[in-house]
Amino acid sequence: MKVAVVGATGLVGSKMLQVLAERNFPVTELIPVASEKSVGKEVTFKGKGYKVVNADTAISMKPNVAIFSAGGSTSLEWAPKFAAAGITVIDNSSAWRMDPTKKLVVPEVNGDAITQEDKIIANPNCSTIQMVLVLKPLHEKYKIKRVVVSTYQSVTGTGVKAVTQLMNERQGIEGEKAYAYQIDLNVIPQIDVFLDNGYTKEEMKMVNETKKIMGDDNILVTATTVRIPVMGGHSESVNIEFENEYDVAEVRSLLSQTPGVIVVDDPSKAQYPMPKDAHDKDEVFVGRIRRDETQPKTVNMWIVADNLRKGAATNAVQIAEYLSGKNWL
Repeated sequence: MKVAVVGATGLVGSKMLQVLAERNFPVTELIPVASEKSVGKEVTFKGKGYKVVNADTAISMKPNVAIFSAGGSTSLEWAPKFAAAGITVIDNSSAWRMDPTKKLVVPEVNGDAITQEDKIIANPNCSTIQMVLVLKPLHEKYKIKRVVVSTYQSVTGTGVKAVTQLMNERQGIEGEKAYAYQIDLNVIPQIDVFLDNGYTKEEMKMVNETKKIMGDDNILVTATTVRIPVMGGHSESVNIEFENEYDVAEVRSLLSQTPGVIVVDDPSKAQYPMPKDAHDKDEVFVGRIRRDETQPKTVNMWIVADNLRKGAATNAVQIAEYLSGKNWL
């Protein structure tokens, strides 16, 4: 099993290598791919060094699968070239997510949407992944009408430059900035660019991707996405209105039985999910489950996950595992 990781030297690419190793994905040969300025550098995988190559070289090496995390423009240019060479691409950028000809997949939610013919498979946005994992069993049981979500997203979602900015500000060091504003001791209610409707691109990703993954355009979603000075892990306050009546204890029980979800919800002991507890874990954590007392058939909850793992690297590797399990690679 030859595996190419495109963007191997970046924050998510490095996490992909870590997750591939931890989950013992059957890699016989790793092909790390990055931009020309990184070609020749070495990355370590399972104690062995591998030289970084460019995309052309990677294609000529004929990997079985290429996991991309190198930005949208790279994916738009190179994913079709890899696919044309018969290589299955799992892409972590936003480039292909809303393409009607491409599958947008969270394996526990809609893995069965993938076919052997799919050569470019899209990995959803980090904040969408953790939310739909929780929404799926609730939608099947109670039918979701509307979701109102506010996110509290880590600086790691922006990349290395944002992490550096936060740490520089904390130490009083001037340096390169990822954000127009200070992030330490502050929150920034803007993730990605603003669109004509007044929402940001990140907010509309959550709206559109949720409908596509859940396979139901009737689910109404409205989002406010916010960057906070946290090093790892995204949190979400989610308000869900159902068509059918529900029981809070039953919701808790249902989520407890959902693969990939861990319920941490005991207010009497001040137990609820926090980003620091989700760090380096693959599961999605949910708590603060309570009835919305302002309107019927509506529940509030708090959802937390490591955005670099389940929100990016782990989900991509799980897609590769699904394909490998079907002998499609």
